[in-house]
Amino acid sequence: MAAVAERPAGGPSASASAAGQTVTMRIWRGDAAGGAFQEYTVPLEEGMVVLDVVHRIQAMQANDLAVRWNCKAGKCGSCSAEINGKPRLMCMTRMNTFEPGKVITISPIRTFPLIKDLVTDVSFNFQKAKEVPAFKPKPLDPDGKRRMYQEDVDRVQEFHKCIECFLCQNVCHVIRDHEENKQSFAGPRLFVRLAALELHPLDTNDRRELLKYKAGLGFCNITKCCTEVCPEHIHITDNAIIPLKERVVTEFYDPLAWIARKLSGRDPRKGIVE
Repeated sequence: MAAVAERPAGGPSASASAAGQTVTMRIWRGDAAGGAFQEYTVPLEEGMVVLDVVHRIQAMQANDLAVRWNCKAGKCGSCSAEINGKPRLMCMTRMNTFEPGKVITISPIRTFPLIKDLVTDVSFNFQKAKEVPAFKPKPLDPDGKRRMYQEDVDRVQEFHKCIECFLCQNVCHVIRDHEENKQSFAGPRLFVRLAALELHPLDTNDRRELLKYKAGLGFCNITKCCTEVCPEHIHITDNAIIPLKERVVTEFYDPLAWIARKLSGRDPRKGIVE
């Protein structure tokens, strides 16, 4: 079921904020070479979301305005933007949550290279995803089946709610403020993907070396900014990142595990996908 954006209690009603009114939007216009904010004023109608207003501006005043969107139901993650400085989905941000008469500012997410207007190049995330080893199930039980407890199913199911809006990547200061870290830090979205595999009770691949040496899990200082902006309310920090950190610590910093690795002669960097 598609998520539904609710009007906060006590906020202005849709009809009160829309009837016979207009709204002014400050939208970033430009590309990698530069640009500036431009203001557009359009009629406001009951039930509109920010994406509706952007489409109206595109249709009536700025036919060349670049904006990425697809489902308009909060499930494709395409329409990510910064609205009044806060990373959000434009299709799930209702206009009746803003104070009537106030100018609303829309800008592209900042962590990734700007292509044009509100569209950014998020290919970094897909390149990093190629480094993640695939699911590798354990052998079948003697009766030809595989079994796991329901609580283990529930634990990883949360991670599959991710719609790849990359808002968590956008607010992560490790890559937002330090472009040079992108080569060695996967970011919260990829940690969610890694957790979905690493914590799966039927998976036999070991990704702890990748987490430490190539995904840069140690860079994360668990500020929870990624969790705060997730439109699917995935507990990224508590349920994905911290359990992964615990596994890495046990593997590489637990004295008994270190002794076992030395005695076995196992290379801690083997199996990393280059």
